[in-house]
Amino acid sequence: MKLLTILVVSLFSFQCVIAQNISGSLLLEKAIQYHDPNNQWNTFNSEFDIVMEMPNSLKRISHVTINLPKEYFKVKATKDTVITEYTVDKEKCVISLNGSSEISKEDLELHNLSCDRATMYKNYYTYLYGLPMKLKDEGTNISETVKRKTFKGKEYLVLKATYDEAVGSDVWYFYFNPETFAMEIYQFFKTDENGELNPDSGEYIMLSETETIQQIKIPKIRAWYYNKDDAYLATDILKQ
Repeated sequence: MKLLTILVVSLFSFQCVIAQNISGSLLLEKAIQYHDPNNQWNTFNSEFDIVMEMPNSLKRISHVTINLPKEYFKVKATKDTVITEYTVDKEKCVISLNGSSEISKEDLELHNLSCDRATMYKNYYTYLYGLPMKLKDEGTNISETVKRKTFKGKEYLVLKATYDEAVGSDVWYFYFNPETFAMEIYQFFKTDENGELNPDSGEYIMLSETETIQQIKIPKIRAWYYNKDDAYLATDILKQ
């Protein structure tokens, strides 16, 4: 029993040392190992539903299909009586409204439908639901300095990511559990014309529970808040 106690204490101490001295690249590797232990992301081919709940608004249910090997993406969103559908198949874009791809100019403008928006949705869903693996993408710059930070009463290891100009100008922070290396929060801020971070901009997203899809642990619930005043925005719920 005494030997077992010594081993447990030693292991815990070793984990604490790792957490205190870990580099950004090593933290990212450990986080990816937690979320995608079998390296499945690059061959991801699956579909799932996302239910978005917002204050004073009807639910939006989105059925998302992502097939990375075939460069195929589709999202079908239903809100009240309106059904929009975006498909991006390699470079080809198809849009439909309430089941029809014959859409008037007025309806395109009314519902803000465009191929640029289709690409935006593809990038949005692939990025958020591919984290933290997407932080290995070209154009992502990971800080080697990892900070310990207490947020909402809990301590995290925080990884900072910036992006090449061609990719984006926002500054992102990713909060990982120091024991399991699970991603539990991410946060982004806008920058001004001088590249300086605006602390009153952007949002933070609290992650809870997980769904395992194609052997990848993906956060199930994402609650969005403004950085400026902690005002609640919405909650996304992942359902298979």
